[in-house]
Amino acid sequence: MKITVNVECTPEEARTFLGLPDLGALQAALQERMRAAVADISPEGLMRHWLALVPTGAAEMQKAMEGFMLGAGAKGAQKPGE
Repeated sequence: MKITVNVECTPEEARTFLGLPDLGALQAALQERMRAAVADISPEGLMRHWLALVPTGAAEMQKAMEGFMLGAGAKGAQKPGE
């Protein structure tokens, strides 16, 4: 025997019926905090943080590439099983 029951209700009514907590106030508070955090971000500030990660000057770039190549060469020189 097969019984089909169709229930029409809103998500809020379903949560209430199932006894789930109402997280609307929490969600609104988190959204407000996210909006405030995003409002403080400026394109100039992002670029300043991103460019701080890039080596400045030819000497630093050369040191970074040298370290990369020496590290790759050391790994490639090892034989399997050593």
